[in-house]
Amino acid sequence: MVLAAAVVHAVWNLAAKRVSGGGAQFVWLYYTVSAVLLLPFVVVALVVEPERPQWSWLGAALVTAVLHVGYGIVLQRGYHVGDLSLVYPLARGTGPLLSVLVAVLLLHERPGVLGLIGAVLVVAGVLVISLGGSHAGEEARRAGVFYGVLTGAMIAAYTLWDAQSVTTVGVPPLVYFGGGALLQSVLLAPTAVRGRVEVGRLWREHRREVLVVGVASPLGYLLVLYALQIAPVSLVAPARELSIVFGGVAAWLLLGERNAVRRLVGSVVVLAGIAAIAVA
Repeated sequence: MVLAAAVVHAVWNLAAKRVSGGGAQFVWLYYTVSAVLLLPFVVVALVVEPERPQWSWLGAALVTAVLHVGYGIVLQRGYHVGDLSLVYPLARGTGPLLSVLVAVLLLHERPGVLGLIGAVLVVAGVLVISLGGSHAGEEARRAGVFYGVLTGAMIAAYTLWDAQSVTTVGVPPLVYFGGGALLQSVLLAPTAVRGRVEVGRLWREHRREVLVVGVASPLGYLLVLYALQIAPVSLVAPARELSIVFGGVAAWLLLGERNAVRRLVGSVVVLAGIAAIAVA
């Protein structure tokens, strides 16, 4: 299930890269597809959930929706200006790294020697990935690095918030995830209305990519949730990040990106660092 989730994650990011100029309108389209797909499951979950819905659940879902909207827009901007083999591994690698830093500095957690080694490996892999040219030149490379790291920061933010929401606040995961998807669509609705001409064009020309991202994104997440029920986090967390390597291979074979092999090597180093952090 974890390997399938990694492949699914890489596939939907490849689809998003193919619509690199879609912007917020494209993000709204695939968030809306996800919301429609998940809504029946959320309704059933609310009916069968023994605990009555709390207002705190709505507040938690609203915060994650805001963070995910920021994540989606920043990621799409990164794919517009940078290579998949640059932006994707930077985003996936810096997210866990920043999460560890916040846990150490603010939550006073101690990851141990192995965790620190993992952090160093992530930094080293990120440096390998971020150096070297791009199809569009040095300026595009710098922009790709910036948006990749910024996307990683958004990933760290919603990861820490989601962990807090499903543990401390106690929101059921399916209700939380589905409610967040619905709110993401609502938050971006004004942008979609203002850009309805662009929304129509994107739906006509990139309907397949919209459906792939809208379906594959929640599918990959749910696969990970089910995997966590039968396997330890120390196995699931690093294994799901194999998507970094799959994304690098796709950028090399399908998109023919420059320096993709070098970035693939850096992605493997990042993956090793994430594995060390998870085990620690």
